[in-house]
Amino acid sequence: MSRIGKAPISIPSGVTITVSKDNQVTVKGPKGQLSQQVDSDITVEQEEGTLLVKRPSDQKRHKALHGLYRALINNMVVGVTEGYKITQELVGVGYRASNNGNILDLVLGFSHHVVFALPEEVKVTTTSEKGKNPTITLESIDKQLIGQVAAKIRSLRTPEPYKGKGIKFVGETLRRKAGKSASKK
Repeated sequence: MSRIGKAPISIPSGVTITVSKDNQVTVKGPKGQLSQQVDSDITVEQEEGTLLVKRPSDQKRHKALHGLYRALINNMVVGVTEGYKITQELVGVGYRASNNGNILDLVLGFSHHVVFALPEEVKVTTTSEKGKNPTITLESIDKQLIGQVAAKIRSLRTPEPYKGKGIKFVGETLRRKAGKSASKK
C-alpha cells in the first residue's frame, strides 16, 4: 500500500498544472516551468486546489509507479514555488572555487584547474571567506538536475576518510578512520 502515492498534492496559489492527453504533466509557477511524462497506466486528477495520483490495480509495478510519480510531481510543485538549494564546501589546504557565469573553476590539489560547465537551469555562486572553507551554492527549480550536478561536482574529489579532505555537502557527517598506529618497539 503506497502511503506516498495516496497523499494529495496541494497546489499553492500562482501555480497552474496541466495534464495533456498523453499524460504529460506541466507545472507552471513563479520561478519557471517543469514538465514530466507520466506512465499511461497512472491517472492524474485535479480537484479543488489539490492533485490526486491514482493507480488502476495493486500490481507491484503500479504500486511502485504510483508513489514515484506522486513524488516527482510534488517535487515539481515545490521547485516552481520555492526552488532547491544545495551548498557544498571544499575542505583542504589550497582548495579554491570560483565561477564565471555557469563555468565553475576549481583548484582541488591536482596539477591543473578543473573547469566544470553547469547546465543553464542551475545557478551557481561561490564564496571564500578568510578562515572558512570555500563554498559552492547551487540553485535550481529541478530537484533531479541539481542533485545530479552536485553529485558530479562531489565526485571530482570525494572526501577521504582520514583527514576529510575533498568536496562535501554542508552538514554532511563523514565516516572517519583512525590513521596508522605508532610502531611498537
